[in-house]
Amino acid sequence: MTIDFKALERDLRARFGADVLDWTEFRGQPVLHIQRGANVKVLSWLRDDPSARFDMLTDVTCVDNLKLPEDMTKPYMDRFTVVYQLTSLEHAARLRVKAYVPEEPPEIETAAGLWLAALWGEREVFDMFGVVFKGHPDLRRIL
Repeated sequence: MTIDFKALERDLRARFGADVLDWTEFRGQPVLHIQRGANVKVLSWLRDDPSARFDMLTDVTCVDNLKLPEDMTKPYMDRFTVVYQLTSLEHAARLRVKAYVPEEPPEIETAAGLWLAALWGEREVFDMFGVVFKGHPDLRRIL
């Protein structure tokens, strides 16, 4: 069974309101843009709701938007974009979730309580970009 991404977008907007900033697509993959303060509750819902079941966190990474060309920016973007790549094994689907983090303070809640796979990726983002994942049990440099 595949995911109806239009219905998923409607559900997310209805449930999380202004925390959902945008819904786009890049090369056939849906991209959900959210407020940084909503990352844990949105990611938790995406993992647990039967219509989504994004049970696997494939990657956590970051983009520094400082020198991003103006034609590639959106009004809601901040200095950093924390990117979560999710996979639903049940629905054979993928979803990219982007949360925007300002330069000061560069903080966002950890997703390690949802997926242990976040532990390493968040440490890498912290080491390379300086983004602090609040609540991370072992946030220290790895490189």
